Amino acid sequence: MLRLRAVGAALAIAALAAMPVPTEAKPFRFAVSGDANTMDPHSQNAGQVTLLLRQIYEPLILRGKKLEKIPGLATSWKSVDPKRWRFELRRGVKFHDGSDFTADDVVFSIKRALAPTSNYGIYVDTVAEAVRVDDHTVDIVTKIPDPILPDKLTSVFMMDKEWSEKNNAVRPQNTRDKEEMFTVRNTNGTGAYRLTGREADVRTTMARNDAWWGWADKALNNGTVSEITFRPVSSDATRVAALLSGEVDFVLDPPLQDLARLKQNQQMRVLEGPEVRTIFFIFDVHRDELLYSNVKGRNPLKDVRVRRAMYHAVDIEAIKARVMRGQSIPTGTLFPPQVNGYAKAEDVRLPFNPDRARQLLAEAGYPGGFEITLDCPNNRYINDEQICQAAAAMWARVGVNVKLNAMPLATFFPKIQKDDTSFYLLGWGVPTYDALYTFQSLLQSRDGQPGNGIWNYGRYSLGEMDRLINVMKTELDPAKRNAAIQQALRIYRDDVPHIPVHHQMIPWAMRASVGTVHMANNQLEVKWVKVD
Repeated sequence: MLRLRAVGAALAIAALAAMPVPTEAKPFRFAVSGDANTMDPHSQNAGQVTLLLRQIYEPLILRGKKLEKIPGLATSWKSVDPKRWRFELRRGVKFHDGSDFTADDVVFSIKRALAPTSNYGIYVDTVAEAVRVDDHTVDIVTKIPDPILPDKLTSVFMMDKEWSEKNNAVRPQNTRDKEEMFTVRNTNGTGAYRLTGREADVRTTMARNDAWWGWADKALNNGTVSEITFRPVSSDATRVAALLSGEVDFVLDPPLQDLARLKQNQQMRVLEGPEVRTIFFIFDVHRDELLYSNVKGRNPLKDVRVRRAMYHAVDIEAIKARVMRGQSIPTGTLFPPQVNGYAKAEDVRLPFNPDRARQLLAEAGYPGGFEITLDCPNNRYINDEQICQAAAAMWARVGVNVKLNAMPLATFFPKIQKDDTSFYLLGWGVPTYDALYTFQSLLQSRDGQPGNGIWNYGRYSLGEMDRLINVMKTELDPAKRNAAIQQALRIYRDDVPHIPVHHQMIPWAMRASVGTVHMANNQLEVKWVKVD
């Protein structure tokens, strides 16, 4: 994390809600490789979407500058019995259209996040109902004891019930079918900034919400930004050129090959650190016949020997050195050390061994290899397409001919969410900082229950894994719960449903006049941005 030098008492004190924008406030322009594909706060649980929406909408519980839980729209919360949590709501909060934030909006938002078209079910999967106690008190009743419900609720945005009903947005947009809804381009949050313009894949603009309840709290904000202009710029060279020319002030994802040049430029600043995100190749272990493959009537990826062969073929140190330029942490497990449940003993990769890979393929009945298509985003993760290209070349050396199908995230996510894939690259962050989020999303059987296997498009299903995940959901004894996590990590390492690649490192690049807090969740909080 980086704290800026003091810029005077006038800037250190946030403006009160009723006061006009201070004269020191300045516009802020930032660029990212890809755009959000919706502005609906419960439709798409993806980084580019939350990057924009977190400036506009707020959850009951916020994350602070050290990713700790702090009061948001709820001022306090407590467990009143094993299946009931009570939230005391902040008084005097207004939505951007001037309407009051009340318990009715919380009840509505929790119910909306549970809807079938929501991609946020993972955060409310244990919820039976939200109950209005009075205008500023809500009880959330769970079906089972949920020891990490407050952590989950840091990712559930609150919406205005009346506004949603008025605009036919009672349920979330269905992004799989690219459904058109009012919430795709319009917002009404309680956050520090309000939406003023939205041109998909061109620009999004926001203005300071003078009525935001948090301006008076220095712990929540110390920024000076009056207006935000967000631009998706897919070309690495164009993003860097825009930063160097002063056309933008900040780039969330500068290309690794330009970092040294940016660091040497006195007009630039680069912040670096590990992200709570892991990159994987994920296998289709469900279909009887692969999609987009020359193997007919069989699915070679159902055979663990084939999965291990493809794992052995990946030279992870070459990817780190040549593709990531040292900016990655190779891993053999599901999540990084910042996540509760991480076990160093299980963070062990299968060694790079092409000869063993060829031997395993022959034992599995594929001595000549086979063909398969790899779906890969080209503007979501750091050097995502280059990672796929490098791995495809490594697999070719052991006889697996991989056809690379690279595409923008706006195409990639709908494609895999329709199960139109048999092999794909995915990056996975952990906003709850707990192992359950990853296990439940990526490895639990897709049984139709909220959150279960919601991103498990390889459709991995194993009874013992499901049992252990269910223990993680309900066990209140930390020792017993962690034991279940360790056992599940061992199954993951032995069964190889994925090839883990690395934990992502994240550099942020900005002009020297800009300062902010570098966050391990790779989510910029503009309310903490200062522009001198």
